[in-house]
Amino acid sequence: MHCRGLVGGTGFAVDASLISADVQKQSSSRAEYWDADAIDPLEAPRAVREYLDTLDEAAFGAATTVTPKFTAHADPASQWTAARKGPAFFAYSDNYLIDTDHGIIMDVEATRSVRQAEVGSARTMLDRTERRFGLRPDWLAADTAYGSEENLVWLTLKRQILPFIPVFDKSERTDGTWSRSDFTWDEERDRYLCPEGKELRHSRRNYSDPARSATGMKPRRYRALKADCQDCPSKAKCCPKSDVRSINREKYEIVRDFARACTASAGSVPWDGVGAPTFGEVQA
Repeated sequence: MHCRGLVGGTGFAVDASLISADVQKQSSSRAEYWDADAIDPLEAPRAVREYLDTLDEAAFGAATTVTPKFTAHADPASQWTAARKGPAFFAYSDNYLIDTDHGIIMDVEATRSVRQAEVGSARTMLDRTERRFGLRPDWLAADTAYGSEENLVWLTLKRQILPFIPVFDKSERTDGTWSRSDFTWDEERDRYLCPEGKELRHSRRNYSDPARSATGMKPRRYRALKADCQDCPSKAKCCPKSDVRSINREKYEIVRDFARACTASAGSVPWDGVGAPTFGEVQA
């Protein structure tokens, strides 16, 4: 495949499509009325036996601990979902791994229609494609659903794949005050700078042992000085309900920043990776 030019092998894209299951809500039960442990596999219909067989699979039962709101009697492995922003229905997800050179589908994986299962299927397909064809892409394109910290860590640190994926970020504020993204991270000096130019630091002490102040991959909290916040003309936009502004930097925030830089470097599609960050910038 690779030698004939059909598959470039440089960049892959991944996404999921919803496939409606042939069941109706009227033939379903709420979670409290559906106990898998009480089902006798020897007497259960084929669809129910297949459902029981998938309870421990990462693509289905083990994808999440959240219990589905409804379970279809005729097809219990299907997922009750409102992912299309309309009326909910029972469905499966058909996940595709695509080589972006000519739109060649490299692999397909069926899962429950939940984000965790769809993200997990991307890893399954990437590993399976490498085993089958000896192809591992330099970069992967996907939407925000695949931009969780766990998935970005897997791609960058474990598989050395550039993530062309928007970061799934829950730190954005919706009350009109400044979010973490409004602050500038200064890696060299281990600090954040607020829009007013004041700094937020994890520690203001100078240690004789550099290891004690090393950032590394661990969660840290950065705080501004009280004097800076009290006299700041933008306090109402920053921390109206607290004396000082603080920002939590996640354990793998450096990986998330790396993903943001990768995405920002891709100004057009198709993308050849030119101008993207290098893995040397992700330091433990």
